[in-house]
Amino acid sequence: MISKKIRSFFIPAILTLIVILGVVGIRSLLRTKIAVRTATVTRQDLGSTVSTNGKVEPIQGFQAHAAAPGAISHLYVTVGQKVAAGTLLLSMDSSSAISHLQTARSTLATAQASAHDLQQGGSQDERIDIRSNLDRARAQLDQASHDMNAIQELQSHGAASASEVAAAQLRLQNAQNSFNALNQRSTARYSSTDRQRTAAQLSDGKASVVAAEKVLQDAVIRAPFAGTVYALPVRQYDYVQAGDNLVSLADLNRVQVRAYFDEPEIGKLAIGQPVKVTWDAKENRAWHGHIVQVPTTIITYGTRNVGESVIAIDDATGDLLPSTNVVVTVTTQQRSNVLTIPREALRTEGIQNYVFRIVKGKLVRTKVSVGVVNLTLVEILGGLSERDTVVLNALSNVDLIDGLAVEPAPQVQE
Repeated sequence: MISKKIRSFFIPAILTLIVILGVVGIRSLLRTKIAVRTATVTRQDLGSTVSTNGKVEPIQGFQAHAAAPGAISHLYVTVGQKVAAGTLLLSMDSSSAISHLQTARSTLATAQASAHDLQQGGSQDERIDIRSNLDRARAQLDQASHDMNAIQELQSHGAASASEVAAAQLRLQNAQNSFNALNQRSTARYSSTDRQRTAAQLSDGKASVVAAEKVLQDAVIRAPFAGTVYALPVRQYDYVQAGDNLVSLADLNRVQVRAYFDEPEIGKLAIGQPVKVTWDAKENRAWHGHIVQVPTTIITYGTRNVGESVIAIDDATGDLLPSTNVVVTVTTQQRSNVLTIPREALRTEGIQNYVFRIVKGKLVRTKVSVGVVNLTLVEILGGLSERDTVVLNALSNVDLIDGLAVEPAPQVQE
């Protein structure tokens, strides 16, 4: 067992030795030049970007859909063909549409005839029959009235009994009732329900004719404007259902991209910001445009919460096809002729940004103010001057500290 007295002697001695060795090691380290990678503070243009995915869509586009089931009769164009406004694109078999139109017109004619008869008080035969019956009833009423007057005259002279007078009165009343009924029928034959039903039939008939004419018209499809046929999913004699896509046309020199930005990046976007668009199918080609609409709400896109932004393409030449998936890179900030350093040289402690400068062969920890930061570069607002040399990292496993002697390795060219 080591006595407490011995322990009290050796422990401070060991601690002192450790401190001495540490100081000696640091001094030795400071005397030894450590190889480091460096970069020079330079002036250049600097931008901050945000990238995401998007889909191309035409600004002026046209898609024709089948108005009714039927077969494709003729195709007059091919995919990729440029056409003028009014060019015949395709036609469908119209025999069924013609038949439906004829049926609709026949139904409308029947409804129009019913409406005319209602307005005139019945058909011509019915009106002739009613007038004839009314004339007969009027004659019978006149005769019954004459007979009644004659019987009453005879009764006043004692030549007719009371029963004969009553019988004459009954005949007169019956004639009057018949005449009244026929007269009412001639002037108010139809009820309000009859009029409503006839009006509804007439309205339905007109709508059916318009719909049938539209189906027949849509059986022949023409280009509404000059453009390029970029999709033709049908072939001649194919049978299609109502609503099936038949042909797609667009002005491929006027396209836009609908881009989907993740929620944290939406606040960086603004109308007019420049945009670069690339497409994997054409690796050596890039298109350029600008934001024309920033996100106004958050939607769910797959597993992401995103905002939709619309980007106008300024240099489309017909080679960026609708519905293609593209990569969108927006320059959210742009600086010209600013001091920059590689992002690798920037260090952070708490809220303080700093770098290590090389001054007379030693490191000097220097506080800096930064502006725009992108994936590779940092804008320096204060703390450094042009042509200052900053350290990226040591080539050996050594921590960089203030006052460390260093030897620059060949600089990285940014």
